[in-house]
Amino acid sequence: MSTHHEFYLERAAEARRDADATQLQNVRDRCLRAAEAWEQMAARVERTGRMRAETEAKKAAALVAEAH
Repeated sequence: MSTHHEFYLERAAEARRDADATQLQNVRDRCLRAAEAWEQMAARVERTGRMRAETEAKKAAALVAEAH
């Protein structure tokens, strides 16, 4: 998960750098939209990882409870 998260954040940073470097408004807007999309993907993968960990913890706790 963290590899994808880091990748998405790196792409977002790259898109923001590209936006800062251009003089064309339409290119700047496109880069900023791309950065936003990359950041949303990073947030989604982070949230998914947290939810997966919570689900696995609940399943493990249920197995322990059943064993006793």
